[in-house]
Amino acid sequence: METTGGIQASLSGRYAVALFDLARDGKTLDTVAASLAAIKAAIAESSDFKGLINSPVLSRDAAGKTIAAVASAMSIDLLTTNFLGVLAQNRRLSQLPAVIRAYETLLSNHKGEARAEVTSAHPLTKTQLTALAKGLKARVGRDVAVEAKVDPAILGGLVVKIGSQMIDSSIRTRLNSLALAMKG
Repeated sequence: METTGGIQASLSGRYAVALFDLARDGKTLDTVAASLAAIKAAIAESSDFKGLINSPVLSRDAAGKTIAAVASAMSIDLLTTNFLGVLAQNRRLSQLPAVIRAYETLLSNHKGEARAEVTSAHPLTKTQLTALAKGLKARVGRDVAVEAKVDPAILGGLVVKIGSQMIDSSIRTRLNSLALAMKG
């Protein structure tokens, strides 16, 4: 099996492994990944959707029907829709963000690429993301899937996380380092 023990050890990891195995067997790895990316974006953009997946007061049936309607409206593939139904029936919709992260990791490992989480103060252009992926590939020696995030609090520069390694070239960190050096 291509998965790591760390992913399988967590509850969300077990769900992600099950979804990954079904998608691999059905040759729909990328289709499921696209659906999960759309769901991830919806969670980030919609407080209503975030509230739905975290609601402890919705019954299993109500959560299942609601998530099925949302999946239909978003044109989510059948396997992912059914998977969301299982999460709803098992009262595990709150695990969805962690399941998505674990699935992305499994897919990257399957493709032989590393995953990098890149935080910038402003959105990066496609050209910048491509150049960054190329530079990271040269550093780690394999293809890198870049997940871009925006955090204006870093002021400028980048914070790059690849596995357990972090490269922090943000202006906020540089200013904090300078302040500590000036305190003596």
